[in-house]
Amino acid sequence: MTSVRTLLEKPWIWSFAGALVVWVATIAFTGGYGAGGMVTAALSLAVFTVIVGVGQMFVITLGPGNVDLSLPANIGLASAVAMKVMGGSDSMIVVGLLAALACGAAIGAINYLLIWALRIPPIIATLSASFIIQSVDISYGRGLQIKPPPGFADFTNWQVLGIPVLAMLTVVFTVGAALALQRMIYGRSVLAIGQNIRAAWLAGVHVGRIRFLTYTLCGALGGIDGALLAGYFRGANVDIGNEYLLASIAVVVIGGTSVAGGKANVPGVWGAGLFLVLLLTMLNTFGVSAGVRLVLTGLIIVGVITAAGGEKAVR
Repeated sequence: MTSVRTLLEKPWIWSFAGALVVWVATIAFTGGYGAGGMVTAALSLAVFTVIVGVGQMFVITLGPGNVDLSLPANIGLASAVAMKVMGGSDSMIVVGLLAALACGAAIGAINYLLIWALRIPPIIATLSASFIIQSVDISYGRGLQIKPPPGFADFTNWQVLGIPVLAMLTVVFTVGAALALQRMIYGRSVLAIGQNIRAAWLAGVHVGRIRFLTYTLCGALGGIDGALLAGYFRGANVDIGNEYLLASIAVVVIGGTSVAGGKANVPGVWGAGLFLVLLLTMLNTFGVSAGVRLVLTGLIIVGVITAAGGEKAVR
């Protein structure tokens, strides 16, 4: 009984519980048809939200007001950069991925420099940057018809025993992120800044450097996500990252990370990512219209956050 109570106190458990409930409701409606395929599809699509969600989680953990709203534009531009550099050639896959990574990291670094130099809130700086990035993307990627290299497209869709290989690699990545957060000086510094920025500074934490690294990390993850999305969907698109603005924030909050900063939860990002994908699948299966779907999605998300303990989001 004690172990069950302890498990229920874990904030990440509620996101996984929500995903399970939605999955059960959907297969009950379909009479069990496509249950395994639904899980495979959810894992395939959740990967992209998890990758940017982890980056957003690190930024939000820095404290109130910290958020990266440039991720959708970042993803769109990086996808175009990756496809142009790869040029449809398998021999250029690694170079293209590095180019997307560098593009995203540069955007993240510029975001922080805007925050630091202009002394403006992150939400304003990153939103303003997103307009500039999107303009560059429209100019750079206009008429882009380059398809991903066959090997890269196959890799992003590769499955082993019904489990996407990309999902397996992302699990390894998130384990590394969790270890970095709890075991490395960098991760502990992020948590310390989020808990009390002045106390962290007095304790010797290089606040500016850590914040710079965090925004750069978030940007880099957005860049690699753009490349992977272009491979998975067989091409780059200026709008390819649009859905990841709210999704990247939602998975952080639903997953148990405090929006007040200083408290992060990596496993919860996975649970929340699966929950959002399965929720959309369920509503589509039920034949819910787009407008009603948005309302129900919002209400269900609020319900899950409340069940997980809404007070965790306020300090």
